[in-house]
Amino acid sequence: MTFDQLRNALQQGIYLIINPFVRLLVRLGFTPNAVTLTGLLLNMGVAVLFIVGGEAGNRGDLRYVGWGGALILFAGLFDMLDGQVARLGKMQSPYGALFDSVLDRYSELFTFLGICYYLVAHHYFLSSLVGFFGLIGSMMVSYTRARAEGLGIECKGGLMQRPERVVLLGVSALACGIASTWLGGSYKLFIPGIPFHVFETMSIFTFPLTALAVLANSTAVSRLLQAKQALLAREAHPAQPTGLSKPISAAALLGLGLLAGSLQANAAAPAIVFPVPSGIPNQLFYLQRDPNTNTVIYQLNVNKAGQVDEDEPIRIFWIRYAEQGQQQDLNFIQRKFAYGVKSKKIGPDKYELRFAAYGKLPFYLMKAGPDRAFHVYTAIASKQSVLERIYLRIEGGTFWVPNVKYVELKGSNPATREPVVERFQV
Repeated sequence: MTFDQLRNALQQGIYLIINPFVRLLVRLGFTPNAVTLTGLLLNMGVAVLFIVGGEAGNRGDLRYVGWGGALILFAGLFDMLDGQVARLGKMQSPYGALFDSVLDRYSELFTFLGICYYLVAHHYFLSSLVGFFGLIGSMMVSYTRARAEGLGIECKGGLMQRPERVVLLGVSALACGIASTWLGGSYKLFIPGIPFHVFETMSIFTFPLTALAVLANSTAVSRLLQAKQALLAREAHPAQPTGLSKPISAAALLGLGLLAGSLQANAAAPAIVFPVPSGIPNQLFYLQRDPNTNTVIYQLNVNKAGQVDEDEPIRIFWIRYAEQGQQQDLNFIQRKFAYGVKSKKIGPDKYELRFAAYGKLPFYLMKAGPDRAFHVYTAIASKQSVLERIYLRIEGGTFWVPNVKYVELKGSNPATREPVVERFQV
């Protein structure tokens, strides 16, 4: 299992735990922006706590560090809650995503302000410099991704993204404060022959802070190099994708599939041989498009007992055939403006589905047919059919406005299993 897969698995596990609380917040009328703003205020409280500790405490009193760590972790919880409130409350919006990103940066700046102030106030000069470099790395990790995506490059990943930074800072500061009650705030460890101490109680916080500074800047540099390779590849092969993650007009059906790659393809390019996904449990249908083989899978979202999640009956994810064949979750923009589907329960075991990028064509998730299993139904060639594949044919166009020649729906007659295909212009 890769680091990103492990990270995603842990994230999904946390979501299962916090989702009941998220639904409570939705019922109480909390909006995603209100949750995000609460997180900012809590992080401002972190800064105040460290600053007070720097002024009122002494070098051996690490209680403020411990309480600061606890508040960092509590504030970090709201970073996860706002996204889930948006998803489960169906309140996603482009401005909400922007608001969240901007306030996350402010939150981090306030947190590091407090930490650096505390370290300077208690004469941890070298550690204060390390904290400042950690701040630089944290900002550059986010900026590098944002700037790359502005150029049409998907640029994420790395060992020190924001959740990891929050956990590392919070846990190490909390552990430092707790450990000081046993070790004492002024404990120092000396090794014979070395003229200075190699460890002190404060090191429980400053050592992880140093690791954060190194890994955050390494992550920013890694993203920069990743973006460079993608840009060079795009210049050398204009028809190849670079991982765009930007919204385009909802008027062109599912301009959608193209959010994952460059929209520049030309008619003279050789035909792509698309794979047929297999071995995916509860697969409903899949979506493919030029100019690469990366495929979007639409899977029935069930729990261990086989029950459908009524709030989110379909799970959507990539199979990145053009890369290493790995599975990858959709990001917010892709869910909101492209591949995502909006669902509405209209009866027992029956849901109406509409694509986020093109709501004119309804689909229906129903338990029907001889096998009494869930399938997605829609009209194909004027016949009610089981949907199996959506394909978008792209020929040229520009980066932002692709030339979508047609959309092809492929399915089968639910009674006879006879293949049914229809193409239409958009």
